[in-house]
This record gives sequence, C-alpha cells and structure tokens, in this order.
Amino acid sequence: MCDETEAIRREMVATINSDPGSRPDLEAKHGQVWDTSQLQNDFQVIGFMAPLVVVRRRSDGVRGSLMFQNTPRLYYSFSPE
Repeated sequence: MCDETEAIRREMVATINSDPGSRPDLEAKHGQVWDTSQLQNDFQVIGFMAPLVVVRRRSDGVRGSLMFQNTPRLYYSFSPE
C-alpha cells in the first residue's frame, strides 16, 4: 500500500521535533494542549500517522485530529472534521 502523505508527514515530524515547544509555548501558539493522560480523558484515539492523531472528542462525539510532538509528548491544535 502506498501512502501518498508519507513524505509530507516525515518532513512535518522532523520540523516539529527539531525544535519541540514547551507546554506554555504550544499553548501560546495553538491554544489548548494535552498531555497523554489528558488526551485519554478528553478523546478516544481512533488512529495515528505521526505527527497526526485522529480522535473522537468524548464530550460531544465530534471526530477530528490533533498534532503531536514526541518529547515532551504533547498534543495540540484540535481540528474537527
């Protein structure tokens, strides 16, 4: 199976993780930020393809995606479908 997004995603991962943001930095840029425990409380994870994770928000069932960085592992920039 050919993933047409792989090259783009690899570039995004390299960019994000070359200069990962602190939680306050990410909050200033993207609004709400979640660590892994908070993500599990607020969302059901459906799947992921770094640096994106597909989720369903528990509060209202809205499906969408989040970006994430590796270290520290933080999720941000929720975008509903």
